[in-house]
Amino acid sequence: MKKLFIETLGCAMNMRDSEHMIAELNREDDYELTQTLNDADLILINTCSVREKPVAKLFSEIGVFNKKKKKGAKIGVCGCTASHLGKEIIRRAPTVDFVLGARNVSKINSVIKTKHAVEISTDYDESSYDFAEYRTNPLKAMINISIGCDKQCTFCIVPATRGEEISIPKGLIIQEITKAVKTGAKEVILLGQNVNHYGRRFSGEEAPCSFTELLQKVSKIDGLERIRFTSPHPLHMDDAFLEEFASNPKICKQIHVPLQSGSTELLHRMRRGYTKEWFLNRCAKIRSLSPAVTISTDIIVGFPGESDADFQETMEVLEAVRFEQLFSFKYSPRPHTVAAKYEDQVDATVASDRLTRLQARHTEILDEVMDAQLDSVHKVYFDELKPNGRIAGRSDNGKLVFAEGSESLLGKIVSVKITKTSRGALDGVVL
Repeated sequence: MKKLFIETLGCAMNMRDSEHMIAELNREDDYELTQTLNDADLILINTCSVREKPVAKLFSEIGVFNKKKKKGAKIGVCGCTASHLGKEIIRRAPTVDFVLGARNVSKINSVIKTKHAVEISTDYDESSYDFAEYRTNPLKAMINISIGCDKQCTFCIVPATRGEEISIPKGLIIQEITKAVKTGAKEVILLGQNVNHYGRRFSGEEAPCSFTELLQKVSKIDGLERIRFTSPHPLHMDDAFLEEFASNPKICKQIHVPLQSGSTELLHRMRRGYTKEWFLNRCAKIRSLSPAVTISTDIIVGFPGESDADFQETMEVLEAVRFEQLFSFKYSPRPHTVAAKYEDQVDATVASDRLTRLQARHTEILDEVMDAQLDSVHKVYFDELKPNGRIAGRSDNGKLVFAEGSESLLGKIVSVKITKTSRGALDGVVL
């Protein structure tokens, strides 16, 4: 049996791409996953290019891997950075055996056979491809419902690395979830760059289907108890979608609403398609329909042209919504994006100061949110065994919960009373 070492960077879609690559490799050969680099016959780096730092780190990583790998082992660079750098990766690092783009995952078995193969077409259509089965955790399943992105946000490289948006046929989605449920999964996470844009375009003949309608169809699958999804786009959060989110008992009350900026002027420069007022209105409606909801977001500080007043508007949205989770970053110029050419780039020191202030205030909010969970009771789906007789899982609204327990509780949804709080997780006792 050959051994495979795979390093996955970036988002949940990258994690799912890695699962697909593992499954496809095992169609033709037997691979065993290893955490020991110098044991591996095949080394895959599944990359992210959303920010500059991981891309810069890639080539030093390749050098380290090349020194540690055993004789004859192959190195492949996959994912979004592979898509946008392509042959440049092999030019700069000839020790790389092949390059496989984010839109070409199903070609993994062909590229490993050809020295210096480069497959990076963003026009390649995998939307109807029936991938082999592999899941990192059999108790929950990540399911792609679309590939690519049609948005033209001025800061984002994703459309250039993942191509135009195509929805996966609903029959294939239902089939994949049904298989996962039959093998132990009670929870599914639907993935797409803009999941609530589902149905915009199919590659073949397909009856119209919105994301709201897809959620309704998925929730009818016997044995499936929880549905999560990421990420929806604020622009497409119509009332029908939010009402389905709140009223469908199988949909977990956890939602990611990426803000990016609280300034309507900057949102326009970013080409996000909505205003500060629309964003606040959608979040207020979510909380009114589902008071126990967890709302998370993404925020970029230091976007070109951001003034102190623009940043203050972002802080105002933070105060108004009180996000339970925040993914915040300094703006990072990316190739193939409009914003990289803007002349009014924000000084790095100013951006760092704003990021520090944003994160500090959010930390205060998060402490208040988590402390309020003491003595509350949550329905927790336990899906992970931890050392020292402990188990971990998530509440319906996405809180990470630890408790004492054995393997017998894995795959079950049980009531847990919270006895201890911290910023990142909750501890409790099974009732």
